[in-house]
Amino acid sequence: MLIRYGYEIKLTCQQPTALVCLLSVHEDRAADIRVPETTFTTPDVPISTYRDLFGNHCRRLIAPAGDLTMWGDATIWDDGQLDRVLPNARELAVPDLPDDCLVYLMGSRYCETDRVSQIAWDLFGTIRPGWGRVQAICDFVHNHIRFDYMQARSTRTAFEAFNERVGVCRDFAHLAITFCRCLNIPARYVNGHLGDIGVPVVDPMDFSAWMEVFLDGEWHTFDPRNNVPRIGRIVVSRGRDATDIPLVNSFGPHVLKGFRVWTYEVPHHP
Repeated sequence: MLIRYGYEIKLTCQQPTALVCLLSVHEDRAADIRVPETTFTTPDVPISTYRDLFGNHCRRLIAPAGDLTMWGDATIWDDGQLDRVLPNARELAVPDLPDDCLVYLMGSRYCETDRVSQIAWDLFGTIRPGWGRVQAICDFVHNHIRFDYMQARSTRTAFEAFNERVGVCRDFAHLAITFCRCLNIPARYVNGHLGDIGVPVVDPMDFSAWMEVFLDGEWHTFDPRNNVPRIGRIVVSRGRDATDIPLVNSFGPHVLKGFRVWTYEVPHHP
């Protein structure tokens, strides 16, 4: 199938302000792009790009004083399959993990493994290691946290989400990631597009957060917010937690004046 995705973000800055934006599809989906991304800003400003430490595509620009609109749109091919479910996938012992997985075992800004470790072992320590234990974590987080956009808070950590029992998709992901890391299971934070293909209509659409967990030598998708396999995930960026991959990192104050996201299936004409 073909999926069209994009965004329109409007900011206001009191003075010229440097931005780093992570809004383009991740490099590992580059071969699937069918209509290359069209991007522009209003007013037009120079943009340079680079890859960060996690391999994400980043754009650098300076927002002028006043209003700035950033717009992007592209179409990608997707196999139309649900997220893979591999119940027999095993956990690997820490000595057997690849070097580049180790960073995803450690605490980070929103994932305080030191504060959550005992909770994790009390809740999940007796569950058989492997896919089933990760799914048990997702089940718990899905039922423990109440989703509420009006309760979103950019500073909420995994420990706070556990205690407050409310949040948005990033809070579900942070708590599940933290539980996994406390149990020595590498887990990383993912930001991307997830439309309403195969599920009831989602309106308004937004960027989504989920996690990837390293089992049996591969990274696998888990989504504690939705907690069911979904069709058409489009990864934009990956990192330790939301600190590493903000959609817009502003090096100065700004006001968000508008935010629109679209992700939907389009007809495929061979």
